[in-house]
Amino acid sequence: MNQSRCPGKTARESVRRAGGLRGGVGVCLTAALLASAPEAWAWGPAVHRLTTSEAVDTLPKDLKRFYRQHRYQIPALSLEAEFPEEGPDRRFAADRLLGFPFSDLPRSEEALRIRFGDQADGVGRLPWMIHACYLRLVEAFRASDRPRILEESDLLAALVTDLHNPLALTENSDGQKTGQHGLWNRFAVRLPEAMEKRLDLAPDAAHYLDRPAEHVFSILNGTYVWLDNLLYLEELAHRGKGGYTEIYYDAFEARVSALLRERLSRAAAEAGSYWYTAWTQAGRPQLD
Repeated sequence: MNQSRCPGKTARESVRRAGGLRGGVGVCLTAALLASAPEAWAWGPAVHRLTTSEAVDTLPKDLKRFYRQHRYQIPALSLEAEFPEEGPDRRFAADRLLGFPFSDLPRSEEALRIRFGDQADGVGRLPWMIHACYLRLVEAFRASDRPRILEESDLLAALVTDLHNPLALTENSDGQKTGQHGLWNRFAVRLPEAMEKRLDLAPDAAHYLDRPAEHVFSILNGTYVWLDNLLYLEELAHRGKGGYTEIYYDAFEARVSALLRERLSRAAAEAGSYWYTAWTQAGRPQLD
């Protein structure tokens, strides 16, 4: 469950250190190390650093200036950033409850519990965590509380980014139901680490959200639709290979990199939109 945080270590370096030879004991050891899914994570630190940084650049001029001036006070972007372990609430396995497109999904936790009872245990709380964090950010803007603004902005960006991982929205979060054990770690942590210098995102500009609480559920559907693509492309990348070696990661990147960039670009744009909406709801206070 615990995930080692070594931002400078790429997936290939992990394979080599694990003895990732292309056969025999090396492959077995590599597979064993990379197969254990850090199920308390939706993404690794590399992703959270990248999407939070990119979210700043989606903002209109006045708000962007504030975030840029205080960039290194944002926890994920600080010079000595630490990434606390995420709890299992930071997911929402919607397909445990309903089939896609989840049109009858209750919009409140209370309604969810009333309808599904014990079946809702362990599904996660991500949609409501996002909205609660958004409301706290509105209040922080109203109070012109700069430390709180930066802390809540950081957490909100992380939660919104979590919601853009298809594996965070399914019972098959680790590929365990499709014989792809360890997929969570490979897709959400190892691959972004390996691609960190090459993950050139292209987020749209932040925009005002008319209904922030409802918008969470449109993001959920827009993310979940990528799940089958991810499972299929990863299976193709692994086909004919004995383990999760450098050869596998080359094939995995070639097939999945476009999907990964799309998800993270959307995450950055949505994070910026939530920040912008919170600032607007607070009356667009002057921050500097």
